[in-house]
Formats: sequence, structure tokens, C-alpha cells
Amino acid sequence: MLIDITQELFSCTTFPGDPPPVKETALSISSGDICNLTNFSMCAHNGTHVDAPYHFINDGKKIDEVSLEHYIGDCFVARHEGDVTASDAREIMEKAKASGADRRILIGGKATVTENAAEVFAEAGLLLIGNESQTVGPEDSPKQVHLILLGAEVTLLEGIVLKDVPEGRYFLMAAPLNLGGCDGSPCRAVLMT
Repeated sequence: MLIDITQELFSCTTFPGDPPPVKETALSISSGDICNLTNFSMCAHNGTHVDAPYHFINDGKKIDEVSLEHYIGDCFVARHEGDVTASDAREIMEKAKASGADRRILIGGKATVTENAAEVFAEAGLLLIGNESQTVGPEDSPKQVHLILLGAEVTLLEGIVLKDVPEGRYFLMAAPLNLGGCDGSPCRAVLMT
């Protein structure tokens, strides 16, 4: 079974200060044009998206330089509410290891990864960590959490929708668009049971 965990783009939540996506009809069959054609503009971090190290690290890998292995493979969905502490991160990692899916972690719930938790995840050698918020760290000061995780080349999958997804092991497909030289990219994130 496939579970779409992606926000609809034009009604998505945006990070405070980021421009929202804008859709424009360029051509319309009902107006006499040969086809329907849509133009759109957006920030690379609107809706469900991935962050590359270059987002916070000037000499970090850009989105087209990160291996697709980060975004495709077994993952563990954990449920958590509130701040994710170092102790919580270790507990999540233990559950993920027990499930056999400890390279990609998705956290469902209103969860914020703290700096101490980011250190635990970075030391564990994760390929990816994802969450439902538009930023993995605290919304008012996300930089340090991003530096810890992206500095360890842990890519981030932000803005996913896990409200109806039980804790457990899944197969994740969340490949970004191949946006050469960019710091992030929208993606269509899907879990397979």
C-alpha cells in the first residue's frame, strides 16, 4: 500500500517569511488555447521539501550532489510530541534499529528536534531525518540544529504529513527535483508498507 505524506503545494504551510507558492494559468483550453498550461513560482523550501547541506553550509553539497540513497529506502516512523531530547533520540534510534530501518527516521507529531537530539542523530550516521514542521529545529532559531545535522550530511525532509501513519517500518520514496546548484527542493514523499 502507498501512503502519500506530501502537502498539496498551493495550499501548503510555509515557513514564516518565505514567499508562498503562486500558480498562474498561462494557457487554457476553455479560453481557446491549444492546451492547458500552468506557470508557477515558489521557494525551494515550500511545502514538503528536502534540505541539502548547502542550505546552511556555504561549501556543503547542493541538492543535485546528494546521493538519491538519502531519499529512497527503508525508514522508521516514530511518534513524538514536543521537544525531542537526547534521551528521546536514543530511544527512537533503538526502536529504529530493532525494526531494521535505522538510516532514515521520520518523526510524526508536533515535534522539534533539539541540539542535543541532533547530535545523537548525527552520531548515528543517519542519511535522512524528517518531520511534520517546516523546519526540523526550533522555528525561532533553527540554524544550530541544521548545522549539526547538515554538517554530518544528514539530509532533512521537512513538511511531511504523518497524522494517520502509525509508528513502524516503511519504505520511503522522497526524491527531490534535480535542481542544479540549489540548497533544497520540493519532493513527492511516499511511504510504502
